[in-house]
Amino acid sequence: MFGEIIKTLRLSYNLSQVQLAGELSVSKQTISNWENNNILPSIEMLIKIARFFSVSTDYLLELDDRHYIEVTGLSDAQLAHIQQIIKDITGNKNQAG
Repeated sequence: MFGEIIKTLRLSYNLSQVQLAGELSVSKQTISNWENNNILPSIEMLIKIARFFSVSTDYLLELDDRHYIEVTGLSDAQLAHIQQIIKDITGNKNQAG
């Protein structure tokens, strides 16, 4: 559910509800309500959340379970470095790259 996803993302960024609320210009109560699945964000806010966490709106809505990393503006060498880090973390020696 959306609440679990937003909480997991928030915690992975080491943010409190208050800190995330500040980043998104909403109240702490709004973050709490999202995490408890009491309310859902507007479409505009969903886009803002996706951009903040560098994930797709489909991921936030559980339509796609893939994570995305924003790599715009990185050099080929930087991209290759990121790909190597991912290979090292996952142990996947056959990953394209």
